[in-house]
Parts: sequence; structure tokens; C-alpha cells
Amino acid sequence: MVQTARGLTADERVRARVDAVLHIMGGPGGKYGKGRPLVDALEEVSREAILHGDFALAQRFQRFAAYAGGELFLEILQNHYDDEARQRSEEHMRRMTAMGADRAAAALDVLCSDRPDATAADARDLFRGIARSADYLSLGDGGGGIRLSTREVRRLQEYGHMEIVLRDLPRPASSELARMMTDVLTDVDAGMLAQILELKARQAGLTGLRTVVEDPDSSESALHACLKNQEWIFGGAYVAELARRQYTPETILDIPLLRGDGSLHVVELKRANIQDLVIRRSGQLMLGAAAHRAVSQAQNYLRAMDESRPGILAEHGVDTRRASATVVIGHPQYVTGGVTPQEISETLRTYNAHQTRIEVITYEALLDSASRMLALSSARQDADPDEEPAA
Repeated sequence: MVQTARGLTADERVRARVDAVLHIMGGPGGKYGKGRPLVDALEEVSREAILHGDFALAQRFQRFAAYAGGELFLEILQNHYDDEARQRSEEHMRRMTAMGADRAAAALDVLCSDRPDATAADARDLFRGIARSADYLSLGDGGGGIRLSTREVRRLQEYGHMEIVLRDLPRPASSELARMMTDVLTDVDAGMLAQILELKARQAGLTGLRTVVEDPDSSESALHACLKNQEWIFGGAYVAELARRQYTPETILDIPLLRGDGSLHVVELKRANIQDLVIRRSGQLMLGAAAHRAVSQAQNYLRAMDESRPGILAEHGVDTRRASATVVIGHPQYVTGGVTPQEISETLRTYNAHQTRIEVITYEALLDSASRMLALSSARQDADPDEEPAA
């Protein structure tokens, strides 16, 4: 796919960047497992393509870099850029659909044979039962010599990612217990169950973020992966995380959030391990260079989107004029120089008081705020709806 992409540009500087990628891929060790150098080289192609206005090619190499960094499945790339692979995937889906329809017809034949007076309601009950039983089907203990290909294992991993919300739910130990659970779930309030699952997913997401923050070697990309599609962590003012991260040639946003009024809010992520987040100069506390650089970067993003507001609003329906931003950077546990967490908090509060569009917070503040939101939501969930309110 990289070789094919090289033929899509005539610019020599972009091609030189692509050649550097191919050189890395063709070096010792085969085409895979090149790690950070390969990811960096792919991102360099994307940046060079942006400079020459070839945004489609830039997006293509951004996706290549995401795959090389372990953030994107190969099948997704193939469906975008490999016609043969896409046709194989479509053929697989067609066969699976045909097989499912054929098995459904066979199940209905058995039902009609056993119960000639069966109704449409009986058929619905049959298929609901099949759906509820699917979780308890398996291939056994593997003693029969069944082996899955790498592609099939990968596909099962995709399904596992899709079911991540339910991964920690207890599994029934017997068919009788499974039947009892089915009876219980039949009568449970669907809205309440959805709230419980959402709370569980948020708790898991928050635990994952805290683990990454507490690792001093965690990169910005690792933090980004934990915060992707977790807009609730930033507060209730945001209704969704936008899929599009690039609105002008010079800006690729970490996390673009949509406010309820249709305006944009930018979240810029930096590392948690910042030793000079707050420094003491001549007895006075102030933000260090890393924080100032991050704020300057956010300022440039906002300026660029202010200037491009009419085109962005017309093309994407997002209002970027007077957009706001949050810079998440650092954690008190990594700050050196004898600066206490309380002093870090006060320094940031003073700094933010003089800002109108950009707020700087630490990962500790973000985690604490999200934990309080979860605790409040859990308390509301646990409250007895029939209980009289306290006087």
C-alpha cells in the first residue's frame, strides 16, 4: 500500500519521504516490527503532503502511521486502500449473510414441522432464544485439533474490541444458571441496564487512563488512546468527540469536542511526566517552558480556525470562530524543585484567571474531576427511586 501510494504524487520531496519509509520497511527484519522509526517516517510523509496541499495523501499516511503504531487494524486500511482485500471482505460478508439467512430458514422449517400452528410471535421467540444462547456456544477445549488462521484470530480480536463494555461481566457457570440469567434480563429495565453498563465502561476507561498517567514513560499517543471517545471526562458541556481532526492545513487536533451549541472545543494533550511544569524563579512560582509551548500551540490552532471559520462552517457544520481550548499537561507527582501539589494548583488557577479561551489543567485535576462525576452518577444510580427525599 505504501508503494502504491508513492505513485499518487509527483512531488519529489513527498516521494523522497515515501522512499525513506520503504527503506525502513525493506531493512533487516522484514517489513514489520520497525517500531517508532517507521511510525515517525510515515508521519513525516503526512506532514510533507500537507505542506504541498495533498490532504488525501496526508490522511492516507496518517492512517498508515496509526496502523504501524498499533492503533488501527490492518483490515481497516485494506478496506480503504486495497481493492482486492475490500472485495474479499465484501464477499465474506455476502457469504455470511447468505449462510445466516439459510440457517434461519432451516430453523423456521424445524419450528413449522414440530408446531404446524406456530405464529410469528413463536418465530420471534425462537430467534431471541438463539441470540441469547450465542454467548454460551464454543468450539470446546481444542482437543479436536481445530486451528484458526491469523486472519480469523484478528477478526475475533475485532469482535472482542467491540464488546469491551461487557468484557468484565460474570459468565454463567451452567446452562441452568444461564436460563435463570435470561429470565432475569427479560424483566430488567432496559434504560437502567444501559446506565449500569455505561457507568461500568466509564469506570474502566478512567482506571485505564490513571494507569497510563502513573507510568512515567507513557507517550502522548498512549494518553490519546485512553481519552479517545471519552468526551464525558471533560465535563457535561460536550455532546460528542468529532471524527474529523483536521480543519485547516496547519492544524491536526488531538481531541476535537463539540459543544451543545455546535461550536468547537479543542483538547491539546501533552505528556504527564513534565518535571518543570511549574518552576520557582526568584521566589515566585510560574509555568515552565513546556506549558508555555503547549499554550502557544493551542493559540495558533485557534487563530488558524478563526481565520478559516466561514469555510469550515459551510463544509463541516462546525463553528470554529472564538473556539476554546483545554491543554492537559503534567502531573504533580513528576514535578521537581520542591513545588507542592497545592502550589501547582494555585499557580495554574492564577494563570487561567488571566486567560479567556485557553485553560491549562493537569492530568491529576482531570482524573479528580472525572472521578467526582462518576461518584455522583453512581450515587444517583444506587438511590432508591421510591425513597422519600430528605426534608
